[in-house]
Amino acid sequence: MLIRSVVPVVLALVAGGILLLGLGRNPLTFYGDIWKGGIEQGGWQDSAIRMAPFLLIAAGLTVIFRANIWNLGYNGQFLLAAALVSGYAPSLVKDVSLWIAFPVLFLLAAGVGAVWTIVPALLKAFYGTNEIITTLMMSFIGVDVASILIKSPSAFHDPSTPLPQTAVISRLLPNIPGTRIHIGLLVAFAAILVVHYVMTRTSWGLKLQIMGANPRAARHFGISLPRLIVGSFLVSGALVGLAAAADILGLWGYVRTSQPFNYGDSVIPFVFLARLNALAVVPFIAFYSVLSTGGDLAASNASLPSDFLLVLVALILLFMTVIEYMGRRRELGQSYLTPGLKQALRAPLIRRQTV
Repeated sequence: MLIRSVVPVVLALVAGGILLLGLGRNPLTFYGDIWKGGIEQGGWQDSAIRMAPFLLIAAGLTVIFRANIWNLGYNGQFLLAAALVSGYAPSLVKDVSLWIAFPVLFLLAAGVGAVWTIVPALLKAFYGTNEIITTLMMSFIGVDVASILIKSPSAFHDPSTPLPQTAVISRLLPNIPGTRIHIGLLVAFAAILVVHYVMTRTSWGLKLQIMGANPRAARHFGISLPRLIVGSFLVSGALVGLAAAADILGLWGYVRTSQPFNYGDSVIPFVFLARLNALAVVPFIAFYSVLSTGGDLAASNASLPSDFLLVLVALILLFMTVIEYMGRRRELGQSYLTPGLKQALRAPLIRRQTV
C-alpha cells in the first residue's frame, strides 16, 4: 500500500523534471528552489501555515469519500464561508472578547459549509440524484453569492478600497509561541484526530464504511442510508467551512474576489494517496504544502508561471490512476476494509442468492 501511494509522487516528479528539461530549465535547480522556499530560512513555517486549510479540507473529503459519495462543492462552501467570516469578523473582534469571537466565527463557518451541502444531501438521500452534478451546481451558486456579498456596498464590501474585497480584520488568530504559525493549524490537527477516531472507533464510522463498501449489505443490517448520507455531507461541509475560517482568520484577514481559493482540487489526489486514512493524509498534505510554498519561488526563478505546480499535481493524479488501474482496486471503499469485515458484508448477499 505504501509503495502504491509513494510511487505516483516519485513518477510525477520525474516526469515533471523531463518537462522542465524540455522547457530548457534545470530540474535539480527547480526542485532545489522548492526546498529552499518551502523548508529553509523559515519557509517551513510558511508551509505549516498553508497546511491548516489543506488538512481541514482533506479531513472533510476523507469522511465523504469513505461513504463512496462525492462532495465536489468545496469551492462554493469554502468561499461562501470565507465571505461571511470576513464580513462579520472586523466588527466582532472589536466588540467582543477574542475568546468568544474566534469560536463564534469558526462555528459560523462550519455552519455555512454544512448548510450549503443540505440540498445535494437530501437529493442524494431520498431521490438518488447524482451528487457530482448537484454539488458542482451548488458550488457555482455559492461562488456567485459570495462574490455578490464581497462586491456589494450594502453587504461586506470595504468602501475604503476600490478593489472588490471585504474590510481587513484587525485581530487575527494568535500564533503558536515562538513561531509565526497560527493556532488554526492546531485546530486542523485536532480535526484530523477526531475524524480518524470517529472513522475507526465509533459505530457511525463503521456504518459509513459499510455503506460505502456495499449499500445492499448496509440495508440488510438495518442501517439507515439516508441518515448516513445526510450526516456525511454535513460533516464534510462543516470541515470545509472550518478550513475557510482558519485561512481567513489566520493568514489573509480579508477576502478578495480574485483570490485563488480552489484548494480542494489540489487536495483530492493526496486524500486518495493516503487511502482515505485521516492520519496518513498528514504527510501527503505536508508535502503538498512545501510544494505549494516553495513552488512560488521556484517558478519565479525559472521564469515559469506558478500554474506549473498544477501540472505536477495533475501528473500525480495521472500516475495514481494508472497504478490503481494496474492494481486490484475495483470499487471505492473495499480496499480499506479488513478481510473479516469484507466477509461479513458478503455473507448476507451470498445467503440471499442461495435461498
